[in-house]
Amino acid sequence: MIPQDFIQSLLGRVDIIDVIDRHVRLKKAGANYKACCPFHNEKTPSFNVSPSKQFYHCFGCGAHGNAIGFLMEYTGLTYPDAIRELAQQVGMEVPEVRGGPPAQAASRDKGLAERMLQALSYYRAELRKSPEAIDYLKGRGLSGEIAARYGLGFAPDAWQSLKGVFPDYEAEAMKDTGLVIDSEAAEGREGEPARKARRYDRFRGRVMFPILDSRGNVIGFGGRIIGEGEPKYLNSPETPLFEKGRELYGLWQAKRAIRDANQVIVVEGYMDVVALAQHGVENAVATLGTATTPVHVSKLLRLADNVVFCFDGDSAGRKAAWKALEVSLPVLADGKSVSFLFLPPEDDPDTFVRRQGKEGFVEALAGAKPLSQFLVGEIASKVDMGTEEGRARFLAQAKPLVSQIEAPALGAMIRKRLAEMAGLEPGELPGYIPPRVAARPSQSPAPRMVRRPQSLEGQILQRVLRKPALARTVDPDLVGEGSPEGRALHAVLAYAREGEANLTLGQLTAHFDGGEHAPLLEAALGSGRILDEVTEAELDLEAELSGLQEKLALQRSERRKAELEARAMDGGLGEAERAELDVLKASQAAARGANPGLENPPK
Repeated sequence: MIPQDFIQSLLGRVDIIDVIDRHVRLKKAGANYKACCPFHNEKTPSFNVSPSKQFYHCFGCGAHGNAIGFLMEYTGLTYPDAIRELAQQVGMEVPEVRGGPPAQAASRDKGLAERMLQALSYYRAELRKSPEAIDYLKGRGLSGEIAARYGLGFAPDAWQSLKGVFPDYEAEAMKDTGLVIDSEAAEGREGEPARKARRYDRFRGRVMFPILDSRGNVIGFGGRIIGEGEPKYLNSPETPLFEKGRELYGLWQAKRAIRDANQVIVVEGYMDVVALAQHGVENAVATLGTATTPVHVSKLLRLADNVVFCFDGDSAGRKAAWKALEVSLPVLADGKSVSFLFLPPEDDPDTFVRRQGKEGFVEALAGAKPLSQFLVGEIASKVDMGTEEGRARFLAQAKPLVSQIEAPALGAMIRKRLAEMAGLEPGELPGYIPPRVAARPSQSPAPRMVRRPQSLEGQILQRVLRKPALARTVDPDLVGEGSPEGRALHAVLAYAREGEANLTLGQLTAHFDGGEHAPLLEAALGSGRILDEVTEAELDLEAELSGLQEKLALQRSERRKAELEARAMDGGLGEAERAELDVLKASQAAARGANPGLENPPK
């Protein structure tokens, strides 16, 4: 658990303009900065960033948040990792709970990451010394610029070359990097001496491809042998840093291109990724010696609306594509697209792009088969659709797959297509709807929406969010806690009044992130035009708050008057309460003159 006071200090140190400008080019526009939104396609900039509030808001799609939220949304980082990334940028060390497992794991991982970086530096230096490795990369059409961009290196063909890099080569921590292997000891037989356990380098005589996590840290390696030998590709094993089912090769380098194209291409090999980048196709990533997982697909669909799996056209490629389809089904969403490109059987992306160039590859991408077509067509090709028995088998094979699709519109259209092909009505396909979707009550026609006026507490909350320093001008005793808006406003006032005088909106929202009041704050941010074009110099927020507080006080006194009048009708008022009622009537009569909109304030 990262302490809240550290998060506040961190957000006080970072500048959201610098954070976002690393990923999205911002332009000055008055007091704020603008750009085309990185989270949806648009031609006119509607993405605003405020340096004074340390907050961003898109008036097109509604995306908003602080520096932590931006990194999470843009790069796919988790909340703790986004905090660590920001802390690293400003030279702050994230505190951990001393002595506990999280602290021990963080310390261990930091040490392992430093070792991996040392190994990368060594491999890159060795590449410059190896004419054989350089000639191999040139023979594959790779330039020095691409080799440098992807950090390619070379592991010499020696058993213990890393021993010169790591003085503690025999330490247990080296084994956790996955860079070394320990052979097993063996007893001597038939007069032969016993064989001692021996440590040696995992990667030998290979071109090295570093694998980076979402923060750019080296977490593993892939090695491609030069010349003959098996295995052709060798990957790092699972380690405390590296989990194959969660990571993708080349994602760190491809992020900007993925955002720009709103598309990510998934291939099978490291060389495919690098070769595509060499020819200008920079939005490609690769799985790491394992089949595609739901985590892979979910991560990519957060980064782009379109995911294209590119496989060889042989039987192995189609088998891998089907596996990718199966794991994609549960995470599909309406508005997102997953499709499949099958290259000629004699090609892989590397050979295809070298022969056809970027234009040929992009043209092939345009013909990628949507998941729905691949799903239905592949099943239909394995049965006899000309007979009732064949169509029944078709439906039986489709049912366990289609029932995983929780995207409402896409799922409904695929079920309709299945029914048409089988000669049935969609309603005649029981059990094809996911359990969670089927369990939802049927939707009756939506009632006509009646727009409710915003509460005074909500209006005050919007203005305090716009300028947190104004919290000190609001009397918390006027704010009742009988409504969710009142409780949220109370909490915001208490935190802002106790905080620093220059508390920003970014810091304030970080404090309440994930808490009970977060939804109401989100609603206030979404509807309050916190970063609109009206500058604060043109607004008199203090006067607005003063007027709202007067109305709030009048509301309270009106409720008290109504309560006393009801009791008076029952003859239950004492002398002091009758005097109070007279004062309330007189003061409200005067107040209504100044606030005519409150002739009948809410009870």
